[in-house]
Amino acid sequence: MSGVNGTTPVLPKNQVEWRKALDELPSTPDKIPAFFFGHGSPMLSFPESDSGGWGAAIKHHGPKGPLATFLKDFGPALLSKYRPKAIVVFSAHWETVGERVVTDYGDENPLLMDYYGFQPELYRLKFKSRGDSALSKRLVELYKDAGYLARTTSKLESRGEDGRGFSGPGLDHGVFIPFRLMFGEEFMGTPIVEVSIDGSLSPEKNWALGTVVEQLRHEGILILSGGLLVHNLRDMSSFSEESASSLVKDFDKSILNAVTVPDAEARKAAMSAHSSTTEIKGSCHSPLIPSLQDWTGFKTLYFCPSSNHRQAANTSGEQAFIART
Repeated sequence: MSGVNGTTPVLPKNQVEWRKALDELPSTPDKIPAFFFGHGSPMLSFPESDSGGWGAAIKHHGPKGPLATFLKDFGPALLSKYRPKAIVVFSAHWETVGERVVTDYGDENPLLMDYYGFQPELYRLKFKSRGDSALSKRLVELYKDAGYLARTTSKLESRGEDGRGFSGPGLDHGVFIPFRLMFGEEFMGTPIVEVSIDGSLSPEKNWALGTVVEQLRHEGILILSGGLLVHNLRDMSSFSEESASSLVKDFDKSILNAVTVPDAEARKAAMSAHSSTTEIKGSCHSPLIPSLQDWTGFKTLYFCPSSNHRQAANTSGEQAFIART
């Protein structure tokens, strides 16, 4: 829902509004939209009795908050409307430099619990899914054909540190935490392949990469990109719309204004301009520009130059989805 006459877009914030927005997405299984969505945090899976020490953030990002409720509506809506043959997901929590890495985990995707010091229950979470070796290899070839370095990774290669005390492979928490809510704890019917984000790329090169994955949308593949516009762990107030600073709210507003620009080239310019702005430093995961984890996850979706804006929801502290059709 774009704003008019220079006004900020009016976006769905409650279940009635976002269900209406989901219903209004085009039923185009021959060209599935690509989506950015708020992937939340481990707070989504907190025991419902454990909310101490997290302030207002738990109200929005906890198991009973609007983000969890939205994700439970979002996943079934995607499956019902598009019946995807597979899901390709870009997570803000997997950044590589100089190459794209694609999971090739075979008959069951392992989980990388890349979060530390949480309740024991969070290390017993389940999400059973499978990969698709043919799709993984195809993605690598598509990237290589476009002149980019890419490779697959298997269960034998560690992706990073796991909060259970070892290094290992797997879908990171930016994928399996929200996917458990979107698709259930056992989701074997539709394969999932995760792709890393190359943090060394400029906005221009990220945009150009859209032609690599865009063609998969015509082949029944659902493309998802997860992150949060605001992810400052040193300022938990930024996770709540009620307590976020004006800096955070202004940044959130400026991003939403940029992504709702109707013209593709003008939207590209508006999006790219944010990769060098100083306002982002107070709002996001890291002061590094443009190699920001959750910001880069957001940027990944918007490299589909032929897309048109379709629908969006609040992204600072609550539920979020933005579609490209």
